[in-house]
Amino acid sequence: MKIYIRSTGNISPQHSLDKTSFFLSRVKTTHNYFKSLEPDYDDFVDSKMIRRMSRVVKMGVAAAITCLRQAKMDCPGSILTATAYGCLEDSDAFLRKMIEFDEKMLSPTAFIQSTHNTVGAQIALLLKCHHYNNTIVHSSFSFENALTEASLLLKDSLGPVLVGAVDEITEDRHTILSRFGLYRKTAKNEGNIAGEGAAFFLLDNEPGDSPQAILRDVQTLHKPETPEAIQDAIREILQTNGLQIDQIDLVLTAHRNRKKLDEADDELLKTVFQNNHCYPYKSLCGDYPTATGFALWFAALLLKEQKPPQWMEGYRFPLKNILIHHHNGNDHHSFILISAC
Repeated sequence: MKIYIRSTGNISPQHSLDKTSFFLSRVKTTHNYFKSLEPDYDDFVDSKMIRRMSRVVKMGVAAAITCLRQAKMDCPGSILTATAYGCLEDSDAFLRKMIEFDEKMLSPTAFIQSTHNTVGAQIALLLKCHHYNNTIVHSSFSFENALTEASLLLKDSLGPVLVGAVDEITEDRHTILSRFGLYRKTAKNEGNIAGEGAAFFLLDNEPGDSPQAILRDVQTLHKPETPEAIQDAIREILQTNGLQIDQIDLVLTAHRNRKKLDEADDELLKTVFQNNHCYPYKSLCGDYPTATGFALWFAALLLKEQKPPQWMEGYRFPLKNILIHHHNGNDHHSFILISAC
């Protein structure tokens, strides 16, 4: 069964809503984390409703509406939203109010809007979509599991499926995670940069008018015992899809610019990917659990346009197959394979 990526919508630290600007310039940051470039939300939602939405909900809604507008569709057959952190801004607000008001006379609004399924629920309310709606929260496998569930829904004729990956970063969250050594604490170009974003995809068995790419396979690997286990997983996904490693035109890697956290990627570059073109996609969006949403959007865009951005030199085009490798430390490894239509 072929799964087509019919359309996409992405709000990220790059100019991802404007294809022309994205191909012309790359946004860099000297700060400790990437912040998304947010659009004028009045173009997507009534201004009265915008005031009641947190930032991550607005990003998710705008990305989803962009995706559906591109496909000229009013309502999908199913909605799947993947997130690891949920609505951090509202969670922070609720916890602060608990302390401020000594756990008395609390408004439930911030708590209600802080749940992980707020984004998916808000999209359904705006679209008046009463179809299947689920939110997947599974750390760094959240988006990959959403893609897997989407394939099952398509087999049951519950498509097209609107699938999204949404996570945000806040000052409080960044401070806490930095204490564990996950993110860099200074403006020096050392250590990985935290990020955020909201990417949505319309997946279907039918290509539609102008599909972006074909989603061929999604595989996950939890806590591999040896580097060879990762290499074997890559060879397996390629063999399953009838491909050789030299048929992968581009590999999007999860390099973080930190020696210890990049060991898995460096080992692959010396072995399996030694003759492949590779690009570290987190240098564009930052590091967060569902960053594969940005990577999939980036890969689908390159396959659709068949040309490199001006800031991406030395890469061979046209592209046929792209492999995305994502990992969080050495616990969660995932592989997404997509091809040109």
